Parts: sequence; structure tokens; C-alpha cells
Amino acid sequence: MSKSSSSLSDADNVALASFRHEIRKFLAFSEARAADVGLTPQQHQALLAIRGAQPEQATVGYVAERLILKPHSASGLLDRLEGLGLIMRQAAKDDRRRSLLLLTDKARDLLQALSTAHRDEIRRMRPLLIDIFEMLG
Repeated sequence: MSKSSSSLSDADNVALASFRHEIRKFLAFSEARAADVGLTPQQHQALLAIRGAQPEQATVGYVAERLILKPHSASGLLDRLEGLGLIMRQAAKDDRRRSLLLLTDKARDLLQALSTAHRDEIRRMRPLLIDIFEMLG
């Protein structure tokens, strides 16, 4: 087998393994922080997707796309969030058949704490990730 420009070196594989490891550590951190406030990781991610959406963009379809879910699965997830008092549905002004998703104050408070912790963890990880990315060229 000849070595081409697309061949991976041992160092590339070490960097890729390190990157995957750091992603898993971050996901474990994220899952634990969500559980600390009584949310599943998927519920946390749905709330974050809604919070990060542009005005009039947060719909069931949008959340399904952002979480890589089928619309019926996203709808069930959103039903549970609504039952927990974390989101509200509001008919869109331009099409009353379409529901927009809105966060409640309770959800905003939860997200504030979660997002602060996540930002701090990402800032902690940043130098390590930069080193890994530099290893990969």
C-alpha cells in the first residue's frame, strides 16, 4: 500500500483518538449537569435549540432537525417539556396551524445555569482542543 497525501500517520490517529475522547468527556459532563437540574440530555438540547433559534423559527420541525430526530419523536419530547412547564406553544401569526415554541421563565433560568457551566467547561477544554486541532494540521 503506497503512502498518499490522504494517508493517516500514527500521530493523526493519536490526535483523532484524543479528540473523540475529549468529546465523550464533554458529553458526560453535559449529561451530568442536565441530570443535576432534573433534565435528560435530550431535553436540555431541545431547550437550547429553542433558545438559540431565530424569532419565529422554533417549531417542532426545527427542533427535530437540530436534534436529528423524526418529527413525531421531537413532538413527544416537546410534549414532555410542556408538561414540565418549560415550554409553551403559540400559534404563528402568519399561519395559525403552525405552532411556535417558547421557553418559560423556568426554562430560561435552568438554561442560564446550564449554559454558564457549559461555557466554562468549553473554555477549560479550549487549549487542549486547539492542541489536538494543530496536531491534525
